[in-house]
Amino acid sequence: MKIFRQRIDFETKTQIEFVNITDQVAEVVEKSGVREGQVTIFSPHTTMSVMINQNEPLLLQDFMRVLYRLAPIDDRYSHDLFELQKSVKSDGRSNGHSHCKAFILGSSETALVERGHLLLADRQTVFAVEFDGSRKRDVIVQVIGE
Repeated sequence: MKIFRQRIDFETKTQIEFVNITDQVAEVVEKSGVREGQVTIFSPHTTMSVMINQNEPLLLQDFMRVLYRLAPIDDRYSHDLFELQKSVKSDGRSNGHSHCKAFILGSSETALVERGHLLLADRQTVFAVEFDGSRKRDVIVQVIGE
């Protein structure tokens, strides 16, 4: 069994952003030398998610609208009450809503590796989903298999 791991770095520009990282993930899979197995794409950030879905602009708008409805920016989040948090140093961002959105979507996705290539359907895209931009970010890609 072979295990290969690589980090993908990028920078987001807006508060919520769907960053298409499909090509970079596919490059990591091909570089890994794994012919058959699986790849996990993991976000090590608590205000960013990874998801696989269709890259269609109106659908991405729908996702954003749903996420804003589920965790609105203007709601009251206990996380944002910095003066009550004795053990946590604030970075000055009121981002409770960002943590909630990331919690809803999750921090990772797993896809298959077949014949040395990332196996996705024609309309599937791997996204790193930013909820607290703009920031320097990364995801960790781990490929496991034979």
